[in-house]
Amino acid sequence: MKISITARHCDIPDQLRERALLLMAKLAKIAHRPQSAEVVFDEDHQRRVVELRMFLTRGQAHVASGEADNFRSALDRAVERLRSQLNKKGGRPARRAPTA
Repeated sequence: MKISITARHCDIPDQLRERALLLMAKLAKIAHRPQSAEVVFDEDHQRRVVELRMFLTRGQAHVASGEADNFRSALDRAVERLRSQLNKKGGRPARRAPTA
């Protein structure tokens, strides 16, 4: 899965970039056939916002955003919102038990 990270009006440290990649990879394991994902960090008048977009097959898209005083907290809030969306949707189908 391709993951792109964008920083608008701000600079983000490499450690935060790696954390975003790690969290999106974990969410990709929950999603059913993810194609690509985008992480957008934005700062506007002391407001830090992180927006996550995950694109699945058949044109399905999930979008979640989080806002906080720092980017790490905003990222965690957005991840929780996206995780709840994926859990509501049903996520990856369960594996069937082999029949004898």
